[in-house]
Amino acid sequence: MVERTTPSFPQRIGYVCGRTLPASMSEWVRNDLTGPGAARRYLMRFLLPVIPVLMLFLLVPGPNWMGFAMMALLYLPLIYFTIALMYVYRRSRLIKHGLDPDLADSDARQRGAAERLDYERRHGRA
Repeated sequence: MVERTTPSFPQRIGYVCGRTLPASMSEWVRNDLTGPGAARRYLMRFLLPVIPVLMLFLLVPGPNWMGFAMMALLYLPLIYFTIALMYVYRRSRLIKHGLDPDLADSDARQRGAAERLDYERRHGRA
């Protein structure tokens, strides 16, 4: 039997809920957490599922703006903390899957190195 390199639907649901995938899927996990679109996927996984739950505030008697205001009081801090904890979450998931946690900010380090090299070239240090 050939080992899968991408998760099945039930495995993917488990992964989104925090489960660890088999080692044969570590390249898929690395790409999911650090590849193109990783931040977008992370935000969608945390911010979209709570919208239906927050919509229950629209059932509260009173004007609609009050329901939307109650939703905003919960959703805006959720957005803020979700973005603030993205790096911590990505590092934690990488560690949990046995991958190098430094991959979580490799793109930022590459950009910083490129900016430093550009600076040194412009100012005659390279």
